[in-house]
Amino acid sequence: MDVIRSGSISSAQGPESYFTGTVRIDPMFEAPAPGRMTGALVTFEPGARTAWHSHPFGQTLIVTTGRGQVQLDGEKPQLIYPGDVVVIHPGEKHWHGATPETAMSHIAVQEHEDGTAAFWNEKVSDEVYNSGAKSDAR
Repeated sequence: MDVIRSGSISSAQGPESYFTGTVRIDPMFEAPAPGRMTGALVTFEPGARTAWHSHPFGQTLIVTTGRGQVQLDGEKPQLIYPGDVVVIHPGEKHWHGATPETAMSHIAVQEHEDGTAAFWNEKVSDEVYNSGAKSDAR
């Protein structure tokens, strides 16, 4: 058993090639081999989001604070709130991030295949991002 102390792994800025806006990634864990599970707390400032991407084994997002958006390619964006769990299936092209007005944090859990946990695509355009969910569907 290992206990990973909070704050023992350094925070990192989300790479500009994969994110728009200010994003902080706080790695939480990486399972030792043969495990391939990783987890991180990701914080998006208002207006920040990922690029379009997919995951070889899918991804689970657990929203912890704020209000965000998530969108599957070909579908409408959805608002997400603290306590929501978003299950993204293997290979589903999607993006996620904060709303224009509100920061959002989530825990992201995914598995990697040969060291790759995500396949990155083009950035989400301002037009697509700003067409996001406007009404509160809760």
